[in-house]
Amino acid sequence: MKNKIIIALDFKTLNEAKKMVDRLKDAVFFKVGLQSFLSFGEEIIEYLKQRNKKLFLDLKFKDIPNTVEGAVKSVLRYKPDFLTIHATGGAEMIRRAVETAKVEPSLTVLGVTILTSLEDDDLKQQGGAFNVNDTVLKLCEMGLENGMNSFVCSPMEISSLKEKFGKDISLITPGIRPEWSVKGDQKRVFTPKMAIEAGSDYMVIGRPITQNVEPNKAFNLIVNEVVS
Repeated sequence: MKNKIIIALDFKTLNEAKKMVDRLKDAVFFKVGLQSFLSFGEEIIEYLKQRNKKLFLDLKFKDIPNTVEGAVKSVLRYKPDFLTIHATGGAEMIRRAVETAKVEPSLTVLGVTILTSLEDDDLKQQGGAFNVNDTVLKLCEMGLENGMNSFVCSPMEISSLKEKFGKDISLITPGIRPEWSVKGDQKRVFTPKMAIEAGSDYMVIGRPITQNVEPNKAFNLIVNEVVS
């Protein structure tokens, strides 16, 4: 279970991020997102590698296929285990990104479906014709048709995705909040135990752990809650 929890390193300074890595001695997998990457990306990535931690590089690429292909090539030097692109970028963009990533056998390209901060009304405001669940299903179907089998979705879409695609897909779910933590800006959330029971393969958890006064204790509390 410790391998299934990905810690979001969303910090303003390198020192804060490094301290959190050291405090979370039992954690294995860490996510470096846009804020951290643009501020001190190479330094924190090197720090994680030195400590034999796994890297989830969450940059959510979305652009024309040629640009995204070039972006994927550019980050291969960091040897991430996971790398995100927006599935809404289209079939060719997905296909080119997946093909480019194949030179690193350990790298999995993840398709971000609909952000967990968005709900049905938000999609309608953007001109969407479908609700969140149906949109996520269609994006995953398109991804599978173009060589992608790992996706980022909210816990609320897990059951319908697993029912339709079964073991053909791997799901990484943010929007995870233990019952003892605050909801924050996430709108579509589950507890860790609910997410795993629904079929989540990996959970991304940030503030409930990193803002706890005892982050490693909070991490292990979540682990124990899930496996109990």
